[in-house]
Amino acid sequence: MSQQQQTGPLRHFLQFRDFTKEEILYLFERAKLIKDKFKRYEPHRPLHDRNLAMVFEKASTRTRVSFEAGMYQMGGSVIHLTTGDSQLGRSEPIEDTARVISRMVDLVMIRTFEQTRIERFAAHSRVPVINGLTNEYHPCQILADIFTFIEHSGPVEGRTVAWIGDANNMAYTWLQAAEILGFTLHVSAPKGYQLEFARVGQPPARVLRQFDDPLEACRGAHLVTTDVWTSMGYEDENEARRKAFANWCVDAEMMAAADPAALFMHCLPAHRGEEVSADVIDGPQSVVWDEAENRMHVQKALMEFLLLGHL
Repeated sequence: MSQQQQTGPLRHFLQFRDFTKEEILYLFERAKLIKDKFKRYEPHRPLHDRNLAMVFEKASTRTRVSFEAGMYQMGGSVIHLTTGDSQLGRSEPIEDTARVISRMVDLVMIRTFEQTRIERFAAHSRVPVINGLTNEYHPCQILADIFTFIEHSGPVEGRTVAWIGDANNMAYTWLQAAEILGFTLHVSAPKGYQLEFARVGQPPARVLRQFDDPLEACRGAHLVTTDVWTSMGYEDENEARRKAFANWCVDAEMMAAADPAALFMHCLPAHRGEEVSADVIDGPQSVVWDEAENRMHVQKALMEFLLLGHL
């Protein structure tokens, strides 16, 4: 395949709704092809001589490894930056960092704090910017989760996903995905940790249903998913959250209330005995390891799309 250049306006992936349904489904098609080639040890290097800058203002395991390995596998190279080894840690305005970095690389992935921070970077970037995680959204993870669901259970449209736990960046991104891809999201969180209607408005019941009882949220669901009780940056709330979330541990009873073929997912790292019981995350319905691997495959499709467009 000859290398092609993306044409048209500059595109970023800062939240799930930045792409249309058709574009998301195209990414899943490409991810399947890319993963199939990976499993056959068949090279796929459409990004030869392209450079990805990864900017980490928050620590990472899966995000770093999946983007770095993925870019190398596609023939490109990677520059890894943290606040400790860049001028970002010395209070350089992020707009200035964006102007400089984007003159030297082809693509930027950022893992940072407020969504406004990545939006400011993207507004001053000459190249596509990808959200590797912010306080508000985690779109690459939801891409991987839905791709994993499709692999195991078929199309997600018309299905039910149960989110059990904190209304965090994952929950808000799941809601965007439900609106775009046509499935229903059940959310159950303790009082004080629920979705904020000031942010989401009043989605129709076919998109969002909220439950006080996490067991009821799981009833009939085709996917049950959760996250740690305390996300990065909220560690000082550990004890308060431990008490508030005591009944929000996904266990065998919750999985039994779900559809008999339901899957369990967790974006990891996981705390067995807190947000999920060991027999669930290590049980036969859990697909967390496929889910973790699929971060790499969907992100390869995403980087390919942002740089080369439809192939």
